[in-house]
Amino acid sequence: MATIRRLLDAVLGPLTGLIMLMAIYMVFMYVPTDKFQGIVQRIFYFHVPAAIITFVAFGLVAIASAMFLWQGTRFWDRLAHSAAECGMLFCTIVLITGPIWARPIWGTWWTWDARLTTTLILWLIYAAYLMLREFAASGDQAARYAAVLGIVGAVDIPIINRSVYWWRTIHPAVLVTREGGSGLTDPAMRATLLVSFIAFALLLGWLIWIRNESARLQDEVDHLHQRLLSEHY
Repeated sequence: MATIRRLLDAVLGPLTGLIMLMAIYMVFMYVPTDKFQGIVQRIFYFHVPAAIITFVAFGLVAIASAMFLWQGTRFWDRLAHSAAECGMLFCTIVLITGPIWARPIWGTWWTWDARLTTTLILWLIYAAYLMLREFAASGDQAARYAAVLGIVGAVDIPIINRSVYWWRTIHPAVLVTREGGSGLTDPAMRATLLVSFIAFALLLGWLIWIRNESARLQDEVDHLHQRLLSEHY
């Protein structure tokens, strides 16, 4: 296990940085400008991967929370907490980049569109999750309450995904259509989106790894502290 940790510490960070630089180069230098939306369309290469990675992160919160409720081990609780923190980062990116695109295209920074509203609800649910972890009394009971919230919150993910089909909405349903249009019809656009997605996925993995290792080391420090106190008294 120690060997795997050293390998991940040595490889994951530089690999993430390399692919992220490649994605940034492709977004601003390689991919052509969309003929309908103009340069603002380039924000999709950040917005869309961030949205997908948000779902992955919060889905991981739900899975790890369920495993914690089942097995009761600190490993799953740490993983859920770490994934929730990282998911909030990516969800915030989604909520920032979306209005930047919407202002020149829709003529407004925000509208209570179904997908926008349900995404904001997702952000609020996991903000409450992190507040519960921060301010509730430490212990197994608080962790279990948070695990339940982490599972319930993930129910909003499929609702966000299908909202453009279930309700009347102006949010784009797809990026590439069979009929063409202003979607990502150019192969360079699809390649750029793919590289951006890989970069964001690696970034999520790296951030969760760092946060989880930090929490693990903190647990070891707390354990040693409690042990010293018990031996002293």
